[in-house]
Amino acid sequence: MAGGPDLSFEAGAMARGLARVAGVDEVGRGPLCGPVVAAAVVLDLARVPAGLNDSKKLGARRREALYALIMESAAISVGEATVAEIDALNILRASHLAMGRAIAGLVGRPDHVLIDGNMIPRDLGLSAEAIVKGDARSASIAAASIVAKVTRDRIMVDLAQQHPGYGWEKNAGYPTKDHLLALQNLGITPVHRRSFKPVHNILYQEKIIST
Repeated sequence: MAGGPDLSFEAGAMARGLARVAGVDEVGRGPLCGPVVAAAVVLDLARVPAGLNDSKKLGARRREALYALIMESAAISVGEATVAEIDALNILRASHLAMGRAIAGLVGRPDHVLIDGNMIPRDLGLSAEAIVKGDARSASIAAASIVAKVTRDRIMVDLAQQHPGYGWEKNAGYPTKDHLLALQNLGITPVHRRSFKPVHNILYQEKIIST
């Protein structure tokens, strides 16, 4: 994994006696709709898939191939926060909620958690460290980013079938030109995040028109 994520953070934790280390990452802070999805992954150090990297740096086919390898070789848990929770809490807190759910869902409590980003979720209740750009530095976090990304993309493909016309099977709910145009033409769905500005602005315009 030259130049990419490695196991140095995991090895450092293990050298401190923290034997079971999980990498945690989330996907879906920026989209206008759908849940935010987090994954927690404990790699089997004897079976680490080659080529792990930040999911954003991988093509869809490579992500899917690595996802399959991670699923069969590592301990994995996925957590979500719903659109209602995102709107009620804000996207940062909802992301942390999803992370906490992913960690809690692991079979066997981790001794230490490597979190992508610069903040550790509140009330985690276990040893943790935040790693900026962790998905490009830690193999465990990179694996979590792949699992979270593939999982969320599949959710958005399913939602696209329920709400055709917004292009979610391609844009995953991000505010692309086609998605914004569909919002104007087709309106807001139940899975749009009403606290996000483009959606909020349309609701506000509709409110003005109707009063």
